[in-house]
Amino acid sequence: MPLFSTRGAASAKGFGLTSGKKFFPADVDFLVVAGGGGGGGAEVWGGGGGAGRYRTSFPGGTKISLTGGVPYSITVGGGGPGGPNSAVKGTNGDNSVFETITSAGGGGGGYNVFPPDESGNPGGSGGGGGPSGGNGDSPGGNPGGATGGPSGGGGSGAGGGGGASGGGSNGTGGFNTGSGGPGGAGSANSISGSSVDYAGGGGGSANSGSTPGSGGPGGGGAGGKRGTIASVSGTVNTGGGGGGAATSPTGGGGTGGSGIVILRAPSTTIFSVSPGTNTTSTAPNGDKVATFTVTGSVIVG
Repeated sequence: MPLFSTRGAASAKGFGLTSGKKFFPADVDFLVVAGGGGGGGAEVWGGGGGAGRYRTSFPGGTKISLTGGVPYSITVGGGGPGGPNSAVKGTNGDNSVFETITSAGGGGGGYNVFPPDESGNPGGSGGGGGPSGGNGDSPGGNPGGATGGPSGGGGSGAGGGGGASGGGSNGTGGFNTGSGGPGGAGSANSISGSSVDYAGGGGGSANSGSTPGSGGPGGGGAGGKRGTIASVSGTVNTGGGGGGAATSPTGGGGTGGSGIVILRAPSTTIFSVSPGTNTTSTAPNGDKVATFTVTGSVIVG
């Protein structure tokens, strides 16, 4: 909701606006991507983190009408930390919020050891597993994959985290062959003026004789490989999930990528954003774009 009660004329002046200026409403398109989940920490089989939920009106969806001259809060969700060592699940990412749109953070990755085993967490898209992957929000989220082979340490590769346009894959093969599951693919969107992939799932890790899972297109981090390859974190401001870990001795699961919020309005619109880390730009067709990489506020005029 607009923050009518919390910001007055002095606040508006903080955006470089004056009380004598006329402001006009604007119907805006949006892209709201939450933070990705962290990859699971495990001695061998850590599941990939799920991508943050991806919600958008662009192109052709229902826009949101903003009142001119009124500050609106925007929350950009952070990525969830990976499991720091053997047998620790990844943490879910944080939600991103714009007006009535809330995108849920991606699910943290689970793990499969000798035992216990922990499934991936549910989230915007689900984290990859141990025994199973977590569920994703619907629509706009997909489940994570499971570790291949029998539960309790018999798997070859851990499951990948879910992405915006596809679920994470299961790990495959026998005890020390096969591969970790790739993370689910994200979705491409050109609301910023150029096509960018968002919300890819993290890849599952693998044993020393296996191949780790790749991160899903859209910022998902690749999984680690026992003893030789560290997990990869999700890409910042994509909502990609972190790669799952094989922590002996290469460290914990990858951190999920932070989310992003992008607004787009007709060329006659003026966006004023705060803080200065967030930016405004002009799309090739003249539309105005406001990009939020950190939590802040926007005024339209």
